[in-house]
Amino acid sequence: MAEYILELKDIVKRFPGVTALDHVQFQLKKGEIHALMGENGAGKSTFIKIITGVHIPEEGHIFLNGEEVFFSNPLDASAKSIAAIYQHSTAYPHLTVAENIFISHYEKKGMFLNWPTMYEKAEKLLRDLGSEIDPREEIGSLTVAEQQVVEIAKAISANAEILIMDEPTAALSERECEQLYRITNQLKEKGTSIIFISHRIEDMYRLASRVTVFRDSRYIATYDVEGLKKDKLISAMVGREIADLYPKREIEQGDVVLKVEGLSRQGVFKDVSFEVHQGEVLGFAGLVGAGRTELFESIYGIASFDSGKICLNGREVRFRHPEEAIRAGVGYLPEDRQRHGLVLSWEVFKNVTLSTLGKYTSLKGIDSRKEKEAARKSSEDLSTKIQSVYDTADSLSGGNQQKVVVSKLLDADLKVLILDEPTKGVDVGAKAQIYEIIMDLAEKGYAIVLISSEMPEVVSMSDRIAIMANGRLPKIVDAKSTTQEEILEIALNLNK
Repeated sequence: MAEYILELKDIVKRFPGVTALDHVQFQLKKGEIHALMGENGAGKSTFIKIITGVHIPEEGHIFLNGEEVFFSNPLDASAKSIAAIYQHSTAYPHLTVAENIFISHYEKKGMFLNWPTMYEKAEKLLRDLGSEIDPREEIGSLTVAEQQVVEIAKAISANAEILIMDEPTAALSERECEQLYRITNQLKEKGTSIIFISHRIEDMYRLASRVTVFRDSRYIATYDVEGLKKDKLISAMVGREIADLYPKREIEQGDVVLKVEGLSRQGVFKDVSFEVHQGEVLGFAGLVGAGRTELFESIYGIASFDSGKICLNGREVRFRHPEEAIRAGVGYLPEDRQRHGLVLSWEVFKNVTLSTLGKYTSLKGIDSRKEKEAARKSSEDLSTKIQSVYDTADSLSGGNQQKVVVSKLLDADLKVLILDEPTKGVDVGAKAQIYEIIMDLAEKGYAIVLISSEMPEVVSMSDRIAIMANGRLPKIVDAKSTTQEEILEIALNLNK
């Protein structure tokens, strides 16, 4: 019996002017969860497309159970029991859950589709995964986490022996991540071999027995996860030592810039008060459903609030629309950059100037030369990796997309920056760059609010930490004198 269910040797894939994979290798054992990690641009996505038959390599060999195979298209890979689940759903939103599960292998009764059997089988698959999803429901009405469960059920229904999970936790809450961990381990116990791709190092430690690292289109190493130190992994991924991933600096704070008193919105948050100083990073921690995002959407004018007071530089304000907030000097980086922060099909320069178009408009129309120059300068200032300002936002990596959203904020004359999950879905190297940007902005006198679900991030990057639970903010602690465990304990006790 072959040692590996899947093995790839010396895989090379080239595109015009670029070597996307340069003699990489990978081995997957039967019933193993094997993490694949690397920065954006490391070659992970191209590698997955080789395994699933989307791309054909120029060089190298693929073996299944010791026998060499060749995939000329995705159907070839599917026929060999290989399936993939992607970060962004590939399901048909207007079809039912059952239709999506069986779309490539419908059950028939004679000449007709056997819908009763398919609904029954779909329901059993979902229940076995611990899900109460109705197989007759349209998949477009489900959450991202629920859609991923359906994709897993689809793979199981097609008897997938090898399952590739590409950034499955990127858009999930902590609770939804826990459900995915449970399902993934359940599949492993049944003998499914899983390649798990993630930027989240905690995913690797929770699930994988081994991890392979790619960097700059090359294979770097494969490690046993047990005993693997985080510093060693990060160094392998980014090609340099990171003595301190979180570059917190001591910055002298100025006057109070933003002050919130007794802010309430029925059923969402109640009697919330806090203040942020010039040069301060005020972190916001809390469990899922604490109301952090909803609070700042109300402050920013995306939603309303019922009572309370917001003061900006000592003057009471109430924003009816985000445009009013920007004009007053308050900027907001949304949690979902792709849906709310960018127009993905637009060029970088158009995204950068979208919120401040008035600066570039005269009676003669929009001065696109000035737009492009502003975008070039901000790209240089933030070290955004683009070929030109004509690149579309959807062609950039997650970290560079985030930098474009930050550029858009900085193109306005702001005093307060609200950063909602600023490093979500970006690799460790890009995280370090974003942290440097946050510190640079604090040194320039911005008052910064950092909303984060990553406890090490909020503890390491904040001056003070506001802990929310059930829509309330009863405690603000000094970041230097607290620990992740203490914050979690406070949040859990408040949640009771």
